[in-house]
Amino acid sequence: MSTAAAEPQREISLTRVFDAPRELVWHAFTDADAISNWWGPVGFTTTTETRDFRPGGVWKHVMHGPDGTDYPNYTVFKEIVAPEKLVYTNSGDEHHLTGHTFTTTVLFRDLGDQTELSFTMVFATQDARDEAAKFGAVEGLNDTLERFRAHLEKFKGEYK
Repeated sequence: MSTAAAEPQREISLTRVFDAPRELVWHAFTDADAISNWWGPVGFTTTTETRDFRPGGVWKHVMHGPDGTDYPNYTVFKEIVAPEKLVYTNSGDEHHLTGHTFTTTVLFRDLGDQTELSFTMVFATQDARDEAAKFGAVEGLNDTLERFRAHLEKFKGEYK
């Protein structure tokens, strides 16, 4: 059986360091009430329809683009190891008909007063990965993490 690490041509990976301890980064990242404040690229808003944050639980949400286009998302949480690891599968709908299904692993590495967040998105094929990259997945993830950084700064002030 092949692993994601053995097939980097199907991956999009990104790592960022945040100036906050891991427990706080985990809490800010997984806080159901605040996720709409930072999820998605710059100019997007996110509306959560349902969110059940547990292994096997579903997060149905819609990302609203600045041009008025809605992007439905169906996320199934596969693994939750607080405050270390989050694994989820994402697709455009619950029937996975869009062809844009991928699995994301987010690792929260403790660096003391800082936390390293590593994202690895694994697609079914290299073509699917290339299509996502062409669509703006890398830029969108960069934007999302910058929005998260701004959210985390506010969050740190509220939860000291």
